[in-house]
Amino acid sequence: MRPPLPKDEFDWIFSRVPRLTVEVVISSPDRGVLLSLRDIEPCRGMWHLPGGTVRFGEALIDAVQRVANAELGMAVTVGPLLGCIEYPSHYNNGLDSPVGLAFAAAITGADDLPQGCRWFKAPPENIHDEQRRFLVEHQLVRDPENLIGERDRAGA
Repeated sequence: MRPPLPKDEFDWIFSRVPRLTVEVVISSPDRGVLLSLRDIEPCRGMWHLPGGTVRFGEALIDAVQRVANAELGMAVTVGPLLGCIEYPSHYNNGLDSPVGLAFAAAITGADDLPQGCRWFKAPPENIHDEQRRFLVEHQLVRDPENLIGERDRAGA
């Protein structure tokens, strides 16, 4: 596997093609889904599924494990592919165009939460609409006010 690209090369390439990412979906029926608070741009201060870019030549399972370790400081066992998340909001806001493959994952060993992480049974307000929709549709969180249906009817 090759190391990450230099930032200018990364920006140039992913301004022209979709960027493949993996999303780490750790959930439990009693606690909900584990989200992380972004502390870097873009999207600083938003809750999100831990995720990251798949490196050239990297196996998807390896990418999920690397991202979980880098973003959460946790080792995970990777489960099944749950689906994909497209992010038109990124492209529409002048960013790149990621496509995330969301994998179920289970924490291996101790499950002390790292700083900036929290369990959610309902999606927080400050989360990407695409991730909110995915989590609700996959019944990983509840939609307490039917926000997804309201946004869809409003044309969001």
